[in-house]
Amino acid sequence: MPVGPPDESLADMLADLEELVLCESYSADHEAVASSARVVAAQGRRVLQAEPETAVIGGVTHLRWSFGTPKVLLLGHHDTVWPIGSLRDHPWSVVDGVARGPGVFDMKAGLVQLFHAVASLPSPDGITVLVVGDEELGSPTSRPLIESIASECGAAFVLEASADGGALKVARKGVSRYELVVYGKAAHAGLEPELGINAGVELAHQILAVNDIARQVESSSQAGVVSVTPTLMSAGTSTNTVPAVGRVAIDVRVPDVAAQERVDELMRGLTPRTPGTRLELRGGPNRPPLEASASAALFEVATRIAGGLGIGPLRGVSVGGGSDGNFTAGVGCPTLDGLGAVGGGAHAAEEHVVVAEMPVRARLVAALAAEVLSSGPGGGPGSVLNGEPAR
Repeated sequence: MPVGPPDESLADMLADLEELVLCESYSADHEAVASSARVVAAQGRRVLQAEPETAVIGGVTHLRWSFGTPKVLLLGHHDTVWPIGSLRDHPWSVVDGVARGPGVFDMKAGLVQLFHAVASLPSPDGITVLVVGDEELGSPTSRPLIESIASECGAAFVLEASADGGALKVARKGVSRYELVVYGKAAHAGLEPELGINAGVELAHQILAVNDIARQVESSSQAGVVSVTPTLMSAGTSTNTVPAVGRVAIDVRVPDVAAQERVDELMRGLTPRTPGTRLELRGGPNRPPLEASASAALFEVATRIAGGLGIGPLRGVSVGGGSDGNFTAGVGCPTLDGLGAVGGGAHAAEEHVVVAEMPVRARLVAALAAEVLSSGPGGGPGSVLNGEPAR
C-alpha cells in the first residue's frame, strides 16, 4: 500500500489550511510572524504528535521538528508577502474546489501537505522538519540554520509551491542584491550650479554601465541567461538643488556560481565617470543557484515513484525565483523543490490552490521521504540517488 494520506483526509487538510491562512504572517511584522509560529507549532504538534523546537533569531520565529539522526530535510516557511489586513480584500474561501486567501499558495498549503505527509509515514525517524519565518525577505536570520541542517542530510525536499501545472522546480537561478550609492556635492541649482557635483547625472552613467553587465557575462562565458536589472532608484532632495546623493537597487539572477561570481566582480569594478563623485557598493550574492545537477537524481526518483502512485507524468522546470532550496543545494545537499501546492498567482490577488491536489502531493512527498530514508545507513541517500529502488 502506498505511503501517504488518503484522499478522504482532504477535509482535515482544508481545515488546517484555513487555520493557517486566517493567521496573517507578514514577513516584516515580527509580532505577526511570532503569532503565526504559535499556530503552526500547535498544528504541527497535533498532526505530528511531537513538540517543535522554537528558535527566535533577530526577532524572527522559526520552528524545527527533529526525529532521530537527520537524513531527510523537509523545508518550508510560514511568512508571507501580504501586509496585515489583506484578508479584508482577499478573504479565505473555497469555491468549486479552489481555495483562496493571502499566502494560500505561497506557501501555507505546502505546510499542511508537509505535516500530513510526515504523519502518514510508518516512522518519522530520520526526518527533520524546518519551517522558517523570513524566507520572503531572503532568509537573513534563518540561512545559517538551514545550511547547518542541510549539511547533515542526504536529501532536502522543499514544499514551496509548484510551477505551472504542478511542475517541480529542478533548478533555480542564484540571486544577488546590490545597492549602488553615488555621492556628489549639493549646490543651488539656480544660483551656482557650477559649484555642485551632480550625483543624479553620475547615477545615470552607472545605471547604463550596470545594465550592460549581463551582456558582458553572457558573451564571455558559457552562462545561460543572466539578468542584471536596475530597479528602485532615487536622487536629490529638492527640485532646486543639485543632487548630492543618488542610489539604485540592482536585482541579479544567474544560472550558475561562475556567473554569479563574475557579476560580482564586474559590480565591484564600477568606477565613477563624473569627476568628484564617489561610489559605494552595498550587498552581494544572496542565494547561490540551485543547479540542475543538485536535483537530477531526486527528480528521477520522484518520476518513478509518481508513476507507481498513478501520479503524473511529472514535469521539471527551471525558474528565476529563489527559495531556501538554493541554500540547501549550495551546501551540497541534493535538493528537489516545488513539491508544495498546485495552483497559481503567488503574491498576487489571484493566488489560489487546487484543493484536490493536496493529498496527492502529500502522498508523493511521503513516498519520496520513505524511499530515501530506507536507502541506507547514515545521512546519505545511498542507492536511491543511483536510480535504484531501495531494498
